[in-house]
Amino acid sequence: MSSTKTIGIIGGGQLGQMMAISAIYMGHKVIVLDPAANCPASRVAEMIVAPYNDVEALRQLAERCDVLTYEFENVDADALDAVIRENQLPQGTDLLRIAQNRIFEKNFLSKEAGVPVAPYRVVTSSLDLENLDLSRSYVLKTATGGYDGHGQKVIRGQADLEEASRLANSTECVLEEFVTFDREISVIISGNGTDMAVFPVQENIHRSNILSKTIVPARISDELAQKAQSLAVQIAKKLGLSGTLCVEMFAADDSIIVNEIAPRPHNSGHYSIEACDFSQFDTHILGILGQPLPEIKLHAPAVMLNVLGQHMDKAQAYIAANPSAHLHLYGKLEAKPNRKMGHVTVFSDMPDEVEEMGKGTDF
Repeated sequence: MSSTKTIGIIGGGQLGQMMAISAIYMGHKVIVLDPAANCPASRVAEMIVAPYNDVEALRQLAERCDVLTYEFENVDADALDAVIRENQLPQGTDLLRIAQNRIFEKNFLSKEAGVPVAPYRVVTSSLDLENLDLSRSYVLKTATGGYDGHGQKVIRGQADLEEASRLANSTECVLEEFVTFDREISVIISGNGTDMAVFPVQENIHRSNILSKTIVPARISDELAQKAQSLAVQIAKKLGLSGTLCVEMFAADDSIIVNEIAPRPHNSGHYSIEACDFSQFDTHILGILGQPLPEIKLHAPAVMLNVLGQHMDKAQAYIAANPSAHLHLYGKLEAKPNRKMGHVTVFSDMPDEVEEMGKGTDF
């Protein structure tokens, strides 16, 4: 039996593109399904141009591929269930459903995986927001469809309740208590169904709810880093994980709270392409193919900077001034404000001296 596989990727954005590049380097063929014929992955893979919920197009992809994967959560799980063969989607659709719905996700993390999460409650209408203790702060998040801060409302007092009530009346939500934390961190972990590869703990700095800068290793104690990695392993084991998963967390003093999971390679793991001996995309492909996974080694401390639409000129100037930095541009045709256009990775053990692309006010 040939070791070369045909891998189908649902989604042709930058994550699909970088997955495809890893797969191609390993000798595999890649077919991508995406509604946009000129998406980033079209530069490196064969395309099926169709909406993500087009069952016939998904069936065509499934028939032509040995293994399927997805680059983001908002894929129609029912449509996938209708077309996949047994074991053709190693990540499974259960993980998709958990990651697509914050209610399912909170219940899975707190009750099934048994990891610490922020105090929360399910909100089905504005009635569930009555008698809130407004001496505390909260964030109301829609159960489905939110990303990069969309579908969220922070409640710090009576003035915020009106808008929050409208959101609560429009869709199911989760109300979380604000937790005080020192740093936002994340752990990338990949599985092959039995074994796991765990990446170093990453420290993430967000601007306007969009990741701006990732520092590796995170500036936390070794004990806290080990705790973070252990929680990621606990979640991955409960899932019987295949492929790459990102576990986002809050770290404070000696405690960690798990915020959410993303069942795919993640923006905060892009540094791994240069800074680790295997990238999060390499281990994703190895994992979904059920191949042995390596122990991950970080070559040296690194910083990853996101390049948004308004940062394109700044990124080129940065690379001109820092020839040892690695610029990745995703090939998106239009540079819109706050659109992720690329990233820069630079080796540095002085992360405070590596300025974000959006330093100042251009977020």
